[in-house]
Amino acid sequence: GARVHDLRQALKTHAQVPEGFDLMLGNGSDELISLLAMACDVPGASILAPEPGFVMYAMSAQLQGLRFVGVPLTDDFELDPAAMLRAIAEHQPSIVYLAYPNNPTANLWDDAAIESIVEAAPGFVVIDEAYQPFAGRSYIDRLHTHSHVLLMRTMSKFGLAGVRIGYLVGPQALIAEVDKVRPPYNISVLNAECALFALEHSDIFAAQARDIVAQRGWLLEQLAALPGVRAYRSDANMILLRLPADPQGGSTAAARVFAGMRARGVLIKNVSGLHPSLSNCLRLTVGLAEENRAMLAALKECL
Repeated sequence: GARVHDLRQALKTHAQVPEGFDLMLGNGSDELISLLAMACDVPGASILAPEPGFVMYAMSAQLQGLRFVGVPLTDDFELDPAAMLRAIAEHQPSIVYLAYPNNPTANLWDDAAIESIVEAAPGFVVIDEAYQPFAGRSYIDRLHTHSHVLLMRTMSKFGLAGVRIGYLVGPQALIAEVDKVRPPYNISVLNAECALFALEHSDIFAAQARDIVAQRGWLLEQLAALPGVRAYRSDANMILLRLPADPQGGSTAAARVFAGMRARGVLIKNVSGLHPSLSNCLRLTVGLAEENRAMLAALKECL
C-alpha cells in the first residue's frame, strides 16, 4: 500500500541510499536472509560466512537445501582473509555474508580484509549491519563502488524488536531480482506505521544508541578489572566475555555462571555451545545504567 511505499522512501532518505540504488523491505532481516537463499537456489549453490556468526545464515541455507560453508575466525575473532579467500576460490559461493559488526562477537572487521573478500567473491556479498546504530561506522559510503554488494539492516536495533522490518539496499537491478521472490504484502500496515513513526523521531533513537555506547564503555572498563575474565572489544549493544575454565574443563564455567546469574534475576546468553571457539563464553547485553550495575554485581557474585 501507500504507507509501505512511504516507508521505503523514508528509509532511503534515512539510510542515504546512493543514486542508482534501491531498497526492499523484509519481514525482519530473517525474511530477507531466507529470500536471498531462495533467489540463489540453483544446483550446486552455496552460502559462505565466517564463524562464529549469526545462526540464520546457516539455517537459511539448510532450509533452502543449499550448502553452507563456515570459515573460522582467528583466535581473536577477526576475519581470516587467507582462509576466506581459499574457501571462496574452492566453493564459489552465491552469497558471502559479512556481519558488520558481527554477532555474537560484537566486533567490526578490518576494512582491508573486507575489501579483499568483496573483490574475490563471485556472487553477492551481503554486509549485515543489524547492529549499525551502535557501531559508529557503516559500509553505506562504499556501497556505490561495487555492483555485487548488498547492505542489510533492521529496525529491531532501532528499539523496535517486535516490529518486524528489515531492509536490503543494493544496485537497482540486483534488488529487482531479489524482489521477484518476495511474497506480496510481506509488511503489515501496522508495522509500516510504527516504523514511519520511529523514523520521524529518529533523534530520540539516536540518543538512546549514544547512551548504550556510553554504558558499553563503562561496562568494558569494569569487566577489564575482573581477574581472569576477558571482555572482547565491542561495536554493538552486547559484550562477549570469556571466563577462565573450571578445573574439570569443558564449558562448565559458562554454564555455572549463567545459572547463578539467572537465579539472581539476571538473564544473559550462554553462547559457549554455538561454536568450538566460544568455549566458556557468555554474551552480555548492554542495558540501562541500573541494569548494567545489577548485571555486574550478579556476575561478580557468580565468578
